[in-house]
Amino acid sequence: MGQPSILVIDGNRAATREQQVAAGGQPSGEGYAQVLKSLAGVSCDIVRPADGEVRFAAGSGLASYDGVAITGSALNVYAGGAAIERQIELARETFAAGVPFFGSCWGLQVAVSAAGGRVRRNPLGREFGFARRIELEDAGRRHGMFRGKPAVFEAITVHRDDIEQLPAGAVVLASNDMGLQAIELRHGAGTFWGVQYHPEYSFAEIAATALRYGAALIEEGLFADRAELEVFVNDLRTLVRDPRDPRLTWKHGLGEGLQQDSCRLVELRNWLELQVLPYARQRH
Repeated sequence: MGQPSILVIDGNRAATREQQVAAGGQPSGEGYAQVLKSLAGVSCDIVRPADGEVRFAAGSGLASYDGVAITGSALNVYAGGAAIERQIELARETFAAGVPFFGSCWGLQVAVSAAGGRVRRNPLGREFGFARRIELEDAGRRHGMFRGKPAVFEAITVHRDDIEQLPAGAVVLASNDMGLQAIELRHGAGTFWGVQYHPEYSFAEIAATALRYGAALIEEGLFADRAELEVFVNDLRTLVRDPRDPRLTWKHGLGEGLQQDSCRLVELRNWLELQVLPYARQRH
């Protein structure tokens, strides 16, 4: 069997990716691909439907991949427009092709929309930095995606939208006070595993995101002012160097789910091991 291949659908427009890089982060597609490749011997291609038509390499299409993953995005599904519709259509095609499918945040919202569900602006406001007290449902405790995850955990997050209505074929796996946090969705020939948070994000990536969203976060009252935001960013940079820093893990209420990279990345590793690699072996 050759190296399994994954298509990474970058959900952001070019301008957003450039802003993230300028703030010290990575482009969303490249960052996601880098994490997937670090977890398993896979190759990744990236498409950017928000920037234009999706073009695959000559002789390839969705059916030539062993997995498809959708990144986060600054877009909102309910805003409509070609940049969004192209991604929803690509998700429909992924379901139809039966290729193992994963999505973080925006990726979850796109997959749910493609299967007939609805996304809204979360009436509870934005969830930013750390999603607190995510609790596995009974189905989540039994689900392969959460093999090796604590029953209650924190995760890196940034979103202001949530799922208003799930489509048929969806099973809720985890939730917290802010809403739904993880599902499995069977639709058409495909199976999707999705989370509302960002297991692929490092502390450095959410620090860059804090700087990129700074004005909005202050306006929404999540930080009192720029000085308080800078303290948060500096805390994150310290956690990059030492994820177990006792002062900061206590200050931010961070348990095992964010103190160990192996635990933070459980969902993606399990998707690769339990969905992508078996599919690749069967296909090849």
